[in-house]
Amino acid sequence: MPEASINFGTGLTSAWSDVATFVPKFVVFLIILIVGWLVAKAIAKILSRILTRVGFDRLVERGGVKTALARSKYDASDILAKIVYYAIMLFVLSTAFGVFGTNPISSYLHAIVAYLPLLFVAIIIVIIAAAIAAGAKTLIQNSLGGLSYARTLGNLAAGFILAIGIIAALDQLHIAQTVVDAVLYAALAALVGIAVVAVGGGGIKTMSQRWEAAAARYDEEKPRIAAAARTTPSVSDQARQYSGDPGSASSTATRPYLERPDDPY
Repeated sequence: MPEASINFGTGLTSAWSDVATFVPKFVVFLIILIVGWLVAKAIAKILSRILTRVGFDRLVERGGVKTALARSKYDASDILAKIVYYAIMLFVLSTAFGVFGTNPISSYLHAIVAYLPLLFVAIIIVIIAAAIAAGAKTLIQNSLGGLSYARTLGNLAAGFILAIGIIAALDQLHIAQTVVDAVLYAALAALVGIAVVAVGGGGIKTMSQRWEAAAARYDEEKPRIAAAARTTPSVSDQARQYSGDPGSASSTATRPYLERPDDPY
């Protein structure tokens, strides 16, 4: 009986010690969580306003993302701000759970936080590639507007640039690098194989006829190319117009912004 009493007292002491150790950690956990949430919310709002002021939404829309965001109640700056908000909250959660020492939740959150910079860089790569693709498409179509194949050339150039951007983003994320490289090499090998078979398999005469037809068509289109070059604005003028120069006519058009929610976070 005395031994049972001693064991019972030892158990109570151990339980009270565990509670006394857990409560301060839990209080610190709540403080980190609340302060981190307030900081994340403030940073997200400030970032959204800064991106709106510098014209980030216009840049993204010109990159071809406008169609994807047409039915969304958020614009590009709000979406990027929300991504930053959740990234900060993941860091806050990782720090808060770290108060309790090494645990699976903290390790999992730490791995996600370490991956976020790669995701952010990949998103920026795709946005920049889309903007460059849209600019190249507009520039080519405006410069060769008098030609029948101007639209096709513009679309091909835009698709090629966007494909390179997507491949670079996937490589940045380390997603299926082997598969992406294999597909790229297979496409290049297919193009080379088609060219070899077409030329080597009795297609030399056909290729010669095609080149002669292309040269004849170029001679026919040459006056139109010269006329288009004389009437088309210079590259610098098109770049200023595309970038939304206050002096250009395109910048006077108003952009229909969707109404934002008061507090999306």
